[in-house]
Amino acid sequence: MPAPGIAMTQLEDSSMAHDGDDQGNGADSGTASPGTPPSRRMTSTPSARTQNLRVLEGRFVLGRVSDVRTVAAESDLLALVLGPDGGAAMRRDDTAEDGWVALWNGDDAHDPEATGMLSAIVAPLAASGLPVWTAASHDGDLVLVPAGRLEEAVGVLRRAGHQVAV
Repeated sequence: MPAPGIAMTQLEDSSMAHDGDDQGNGADSGTASPGTPPSRRMTSTPSARTQNLRVLEGRFVLGRVSDVRTVAAESDLLALVLGPDGGAAMRRDDTAEDGWVALWNGDDAHDPEATGMLSAIVAPLAASGLPVWTAASHDGDLVLVPAGRLEEAVGVLRRAGHQVAV
């Protein structure tokens, strides 16, 4: 298990400094033949700093989206995520019994290329057995936790060093 503050892995282009870990098999000389993507190797990097999060107002529900043309961009839409299998929408519904609460870390915007920002939030929640649903924007991340477990999630995040405004 890695030491606290160390991310498990990061993919790195083989064109970067070679550390001699190919055990002399000659499989990767650091160059690729034309049309072949460069190989990748795993490295450890420091994880993200602690973050400031705030709980957004309201409760949210998650729904499957099979046709994006059916999703109305109304004020209750928090996020729409599209993937190869369709997508999902996060909508505000304060009456939902199985609603989720959204935490936002984008008030202190971070560079989209900053590594470990989301994992610094999600890892302690996962280690505590809290389910999450995430989406990202350009400036920050939305991390949703079940509304009935908000107090637990806030405690976990604070113990991990994050500031959480409720």
